[in-house]
Amino acid sequence: MLSSQTFGAPGKMKDYHYTGPVEHRFSPYAFNGGTVLAVAGEDFAIVASDTRLSEGYSIHSRDSPKCYKLTDTTVIGCSGFHGDCLTLTKIIDARLKMYKHSNNKTMTSGAIAAMLSTILYGRRFFPYYVYNIIGGLDEEGKGAVYSFDPVGSYQRDTYKAGGSASAMLQPLLDNQIGFKNMEGVQHVPLTQDKAVQLVKDVFISAAERDVYTGDALRVCVITKEGINEQTVPLRSD
Repeated sequence: MLSSQTFGAPGKMKDYHYTGPVEHRFSPYAFNGGTVLAVAGEDFAIVASDTRLSEGYSIHSRDSPKCYKLTDTTVIGCSGFHGDCLTLTKIIDARLKMYKHSNNKTMTSGAIAAMLSTILYGRRFFPYYVYNIIGGLDEEGKGAVYSFDPVGSYQRDTYKAGGSASAMLQPLLDNQIGFKNMEGVQHVPLTQDKAVQLVKDVFISAAERDVYTGDALRVCVITKEGINEQTVPLRSD
């Protein structure tokens, strides 16, 4: 039953403000932004990422690339929660060393992708908040790209974008590399120089629209000779 103190003027209730304790929930995750991209060619693969590490509207670092070298022919791009990115890449590196000592050879890109899938699936009830893309050369020396979701489902692609600006990058890659939804277009094989220039162009465009992408672009070009890294400045505001 309502007391008479609840009412002010006749027929009107007073504004009621609760001043008791307020529960603040803890979240084990944070989104640190960033964008990764991988493209596979006939005899090369490219993995690229921006270098901005942010949270909300704060920039923690302007020099934090999300490309991690795993072997001489494999690079992984990780975006999402930076803490999980570091933990996951350390686990992968340890597993690669164990494999090298046990088998006296380096794990292939396809084997690394399968191993990463089992690592992610093993944490499916408390997953790593990381979107992974692996780029490298397969056993035949051809470019290969593997894209993952946070719980281990993966597939081989020709090109893939992930991270905060992936919704802007993927349609452009579909148009320029996949020639999708286009009629009367000649499917020209993708050269290494054209692929590198295309990666630079899409990241420059993404940095104009996405506040979580910017500062610089790290491009890793993987060929049978090794991994060549390039750095391209992006907008820093």
